[in-house]
Amino acid sequence: MACLRDTAAAWLACGQRATVVEVLDARGSVPRGAGTRMLVGASDLAGTIGGGHLELQAIAQARALLAGQARPPLSVHYPLGPALGQCCGGAVTLGFAPLDAAALSAWPLVPPRFHLQLYGAGHVGRAIARALAPLHCVVDWIDEREDEFPASFDGLGGPWPAHIRRLCVDAVEAEVATAPPGAYYLVLTHQHDLDLRISEAILRRGDFGFFGLIGSKTKRNRFVHRFEQRGIDPAAIARMACPIGIDGISGKEPEVIAVAVAAQLVRASDPGRAHAALRPGAVAV
Repeated sequence: MACLRDTAAAWLACGQRATVVEVLDARGSVPRGAGTRMLVGASDLAGTIGGGHLELQAIAQARALLAGQARPPLSVHYPLGPALGQCCGGAVTLGFAPLDAAALSAWPLVPPRFHLQLYGAGHVGRAIARALAPLHCVVDWIDEREDEFPASFDGLGGPWPAHIRRLCVDAVEAEVATAPPGAYYLVLTHQHDLDLRISEAILRRGDFGFFGLIGSKTKRNRFVHRFEQRGIDPAAIARMACPIGIDGISGKEPEVIAVAVAAQLVRASDPGRAHAALRPGAVAV
């Protein structure tokens, strides 16, 4: 699951015993900040507080609590350099508590990084959907061809994560109106004229947090010319990312494109960049 709190809820619902490890305080250079959590079961782990010797010590302590060798709740202070030999140089205080209803209630709901409408279930669309599966985001994956959506996440019968929602509709471009304000959009369908209609609907809305269109610089120029002829706001057009993906990653394999695009979406979801992307005339790339 993309959200660790959802994993905690699922473990609790099925009666799986676990310890919640939380970074209560973080000072100096540390792997993860205050509020970071991980789940430690007798044999399972979910999430991370940063790895290294600190995490090994935390896992041992959490399992000692599960085994009844320590009494909850418990907090332990770790100077990373002197005590654990880590070069970070900071210090953290970890809290240990059993996974129960109280622990889940105290676990804050973290909003998704972004809400994405992903148009196109071809090779690149599939690769991007898989790349986004581990992230805490919401993806509406849209195509008019139902048989293009893979039945399983991994090709082996594994289910798609709940936050990757596959939608088969006839009037694909009409879905643009259903997205929340500030939504992200990726357009990579099997037809240029469909790309054009979806893109025009997105640009006419104008309130997107990020909009990426697959294609070359030549395709961008042709689309921009048509948008200008149709009277679309130049500031909105300027915010369209085409080609998609962060600079410095070359390769046309779907998986390579997906890595570059996933990185672009994560970069765009930085709070400072997200705020700038909604300003008139700002360029979100």
